[in-house]
Amino acid sequence: MEKIITFEDFSKVDLRVGTIIEVNDFPEARNPAYQLTIDFGGLGIKKSSAQITTLYTKEQLLNRQIVAVVNFPKKQIAKFMSECLVVGAVSGKDVILLHPESKVLNGSVMR
Repeated sequence: MEKIITFEDFSKVDLRVGTIIEVNDFPEARNPAYQLTIDFGGLGIKKSSAQITTLYTKEQLLNRQIVAVVNFPKKQIAKFMSECLVVGAVSGKDVILLHPESKVLNGSVMR
C-alpha cells in the first residue's frame, strides 16, 4: 500500500470530466504519446500529453470523455506544455483510461 493520505489531502485533487476534441501524434516525446486537447466546459480547453498509444488510436480518442486532474502545475514536455493529467489504470505497460459510464457535462467534478 502507498502512503496513507487524509481526506483533506484528497479534497485538494481536482478531478474533472472532459471531452477530447483534438488528438495529434507527439513524435518528440521520449515514449510514444499523443498530444490531447480536452474541453472541460466552464474550465476551458486544456492540453495534455498521454502515453496511451498502445491501446487507443487517434480516432478512438476523438470525442471520448475522460477524467483528468486539472489543478496540477503546467509541465513542459519537449516543446509541448501539458496543462492537466489524464487519469488511467496501469495494466502492465498499458494505460486504460478512466471515464464516466454515461455522458456527463464537461467540467463535471469527480468524487
